[in-house]
Amino acid sequence: MATKGKNTIIQTTPNDNVGIVANVNGLEKGMEVNGITAKDAIPMGHKMALCDLEIGDKVIRYGQTIGYAKTKIGKGEWVDALKMDLPQPPDLDSIPMPQPKRNTIEPLEGYTFQGFRNTDGSVGTKNVLGITTSVQCVAGMTDFVVKKIKAELLPRFPNVDDVVALNHSYGCGVAIDAPAAIIPIRTVRNLAQNPNFGGELMIIGLGCEKLQPNRLLNDSVTDASILFLQDEAFTGFSEMVEGIMQIAERHLHKLNARQRTTCPASDLVVGMQCGGSDAFSGITGNPASGFAADLIVRAGGTVFFSEVTEVRDAVHLLVPRTTDPSVAQALLNEMAWYDHYLAQGSADRSANPTPGNKRGGLSNVVEKALGSIAKSGTSPIVDVVAPGDKVRRKGLNFVATPASDFVCGTLQMAAGMNIHVFITGRGTPYGLAAVPVVKVSSNSKLGNRWFDLIDFDAGPIAEGTKTIEEAGWDLFHLILEVASGKRKVAADTLGIHNDLVLFNPAPLT
Repeated sequence: MATKGKNTIIQTTPNDNVGIVANVNGLEKGMEVNGITAKDAIPMGHKMALCDLEIGDKVIRYGQTIGYAKTKIGKGEWVDALKMDLPQPPDLDSIPMPQPKRNTIEPLEGYTFQGFRNTDGSVGTKNVLGITTSVQCVAGMTDFVVKKIKAELLPRFPNVDDVVALNHSYGCGVAIDAPAAIIPIRTVRNLAQNPNFGGELMIIGLGCEKLQPNRLLNDSVTDASILFLQDEAFTGFSEMVEGIMQIAERHLHKLNARQRTTCPASDLVVGMQCGGSDAFSGITGNPASGFAADLIVRAGGTVFFSEVTEVRDAVHLLVPRTTDPSVAQALLNEMAWYDHYLAQGSADRSANPTPGNKRGGLSNVVEKALGSIAKSGTSPIVDVVAPGDKVRRKGLNFVATPASDFVCGTLQMAAGMNIHVFITGRGTPYGLAAVPVVKVSSNSKLGNRWFDLIDFDAGPIAEGTKTIEEAGWDLFHLILEVASGKRKVAADTLGIHNDLVLFNPAPLT
């Protein structure tokens, strides 16, 4: 990695023919770095050619081809998106199936956190009253009553951390029985069963919606409270509010009885996600998070990584890590499903990355994907979870989601995560009310500027003052502290929380 205070470029593998400028202020034209003279002014995080490239030559980063030179590129020149052609994605049908693998992971024992044990065996890292909605029509009401509950009831229940309305834009005006409708329906159902809600299911419906609340229940739910605003027992707004307040108070009494107890690290369910990424994400924040992910898996816990379009171009590197052919095929099936989904909308993978990603040095989706998968660590992939479904197996899981930060976080929450790790290089105030979000910066320039929004700075890896392993261990310990309630993440301290956003590929009517 870089040496602090010197002009430095970072070469991720010996085979790379481009390097990443590590200088906070970039390189000025004529500066010498690693024995190469910069022929252009090159911003921080962007790529410099380490050798001469002819038209059609491979541009290599992470030891993989991220593009083909469109023009002659001289040694020391800035290599940006305009100088590269995008490679074809891996052919899903030609990726060989892996052989079944034996579990050879070295166990990591003795690590615990203080969590809220639920009757179904899951563990919460927060103690939250969640109010599920069956249709967007009631969102104004739930927002109103959440404020009222927080002001009038919550102070009487000191063991309850928060009250959260699970509002969404679904429920009516939709093709409720279309095949793809199962995705938003099961997402709403599984959101309500997140471990941080303690099994206290409370649903507010309107009454005439297509998504009737009983469709949000499953066989394991025995004590759900459902209220319809159209119930003729209510006369006027105030009686509706009072009805909700009475139900909320009953659930708050039960939640208040929960106490933190010592739980093994195997009860962690950690969602890994990156957003507002830059060229450093794949060499600092994501690898450090991936190392922490490996520690969690070694401790017997569960880790998710997601974002189909940011995995698609690196899927050939992930299939060999699956534990058996059935998991490999499930992974490929999710890639193929999303290829079809994008094609239906006349979109393709070139829509990713974002303008901000490009300003941060990411030239195309191939480069982005190769850095993105680093947050999965090196553990075997034990299962693939379809959008909106719940996790079934401990270990490293691929939870299929779009790359959109808000949709990905919502689907990971539905899958059952009890803590979230979010890696960013450009910066985003993203947070979730129901699940603590540990925000990781990929570079210290952002970490220092957003000192009160970032929880963990992985930038020292690029500066050469900390190794990936050291940062990974530090992040692992931070995750345990946050899960125990001993450390409050910045988003919770500031009260910054995003809305939940469902993935709904089914038709509207």
